Amino acid sequence: MNRRSLTSALADQIRTVSAFLKRQNPVNLLILTYCSVTAAGFLLLCFPFAQKLPTSVLDNLFTAASAISTTGLTSISVCDNYSFFGQSIITLLVQIGGLHYMTFGSLILLIGRKKFSKLHENLVKNDFGLPDDFNIYDFLSSVVVFSLIVEVIGALFLYLAFIRHGVEDPLWNAVFHSISAFCTAGFSLFNTSFEGFPVDPALNIVIIVLSFLGAIGFIVVTDFWDMIGGKKKHATFTTRIILTSTILIIAAGSVLIFMTNSFGENVPLGSRMTMSVFQSMTALTTVGFNTFPIAKMSHSSLFLLTILMFIGASPAGTGGGVKSTTIVAVFAQMFSTFRGKSNVVFLGQQIPNYRLRMAAANFTFYIVLLSAGIYALSLTDGHPLFEVIFEATSALGTVGLSMGITGTLTAPGKIVIITLMMLGRIGPLSIGAALFPKKDDHQDDIGWIEDVVV
Repeated sequence: MNRRSLTSALADQIRTVSAFLKRQNPVNLLILTYCSVTAAGFLLLCFPFAQKLPTSVLDNLFTAASAISTTGLTSISVCDNYSFFGQSIITLLVQIGGLHYMTFGSLILLIGRKKFSKLHENLVKNDFGLPDDFNIYDFLSSVVVFSLIVEVIGALFLYLAFIRHGVEDPLWNAVFHSISAFCTAGFSLFNTSFEGFPVDPALNIVIIVLSFLGAIGFIVVTDFWDMIGGKKKHATFTTRIILTSTILIIAAGSVLIFMTNSFGENVPLGSRMTMSVFQSMTALTTVGFNTFPIAKMSHSSLFLLTILMFIGASPAGTGGGVKSTTIVAVFAQMFSTFRGKSNVVFLGQQIPNYRLRMAAANFTFYIVLLSAGIYALSLTDGHPLFEVIFEATSALGTVGLSMGITGTLTAPGKIVIITLMMLGRIGPLSIGAALFPKKDDHQDDIGWIEDVVV
């Protein structure tokens, strides 16, 4: 075969693949791409120069899936098992998972001043869970600029804190943990997470702020970006819901943990308050760090953390969970039903009926996935039931908190957790859209997004 024939055959193959991709549902493409990125990261982690200690194939897959899903559950020690190259691959996967992989491809097009195709726009909107009328050019610009600024500032403050504590290689640790915190990934180069810094208020505040900014979602960021730029005068209904619910739930969780958990006899009152806020924040934002051993917390506090992990962060952000907007919509509908009202109103504004249906579908399917995961994990591993429930909730919510059983899971148990982490990253509505393709007239209006309250 001559060069011209080879070029022609290659061009035909490219056109065939391109035509196939254009025929696919954007949700299916997103699932395929996330699986492909995970596979690429897994292969890179398998190289000997990515490892300090020999690491099994399954553990490498577990780590790659945990990174791209921004979960943070690890079956091995990241700092002990992976070299700087391996840790860099994990950081890259966390960044891709946290900022959504479509951001990076879109950034190249934006730099080249190229216009997005309709397929590309649909992929971005499905990846972030954006309303159909959202301006994705402004949105992506704000995402990139805001994320870069926050992560750089966060790394600077962490660098100073780590120097003060005499941490080895403070610069790399600062960069790694800043990205991990903002992307709510929970990966740490410390084997005990942040348990070594429980009474450092400055360091705790930096992690809390980074995690909160990542968890509230880029819709909120874009909203404030537009207000600062003079494009709008007031925050949208979605922004008000997200900020109100997130702050109130973190505050309530902090108070309850403070009242029900003993952090030790010699821990000062101020430190107990800081640790309570940190653990409430780390569960709700799904960042997954901890300053106190999770397994040593009281049963009531552990149950509360499970609820917070189930609720999770906000749409179009770096966190997981069923999402704050879904919880608000479900509870608002419940209270309206109790009061005999046909319209569902929250913060003085009516929630559209199709958004309520989306919230109910998301909430119900999430419970189905979680129940299936708990059942499967109880079959594969013989750990106490509550530890299994906690682990499965953490995996599906992409949180990363554990009562200490992750490293002792059997091979089938690790596969169950890998599956839950990936399902949690893709999202219940996206999974539903892939399993049950829409054929009704509402397809373009709803857009299969996770932003269920706008």
